[in-house]
Amino acid sequence: MNRDNDSVRAALLRLRAETEAQAAAMDGDLRSLFEASRSSNADDEHDPEGSTIAFERAQLTAVLEAARRRLAELDVALQRVNAGTYGVCERCSRPIPAERLVARPSARTCVACASQR
Repeated sequence: MNRDNDSVRAALLRLRAETEAQAAAMDGDLRSLFEASRSSNADDEHDPEGSTIAFERAQLTAVLEAARRRLAELDVALQRVNAGTYGVCERCSRPIPAERLVARPSARTCVACASQR
């Protein structure tokens, strides 16, 4: 294992910990929102003052799902570091540019292959 892999692994683990903390906080918020909507009999569907509880619940659920997907993508990136294939395109086997990995650490394809989707 070389120093570059160690620094990549450390950065990915840091991102994973941050994402996991965000997901845990959102999960708590979502649980609180569910509990609040159960204990309240307010008719927020017709409240002209703001968004509905259903809308907030749907929005928070979508953001939580995105965080969970990112966790899974970071886990795959960590597996690729361990396998020695991190930074190598899964389609064409060419190196993924460092700029792409900085912008999207869990990238599995180079820009050219990603644009062919």
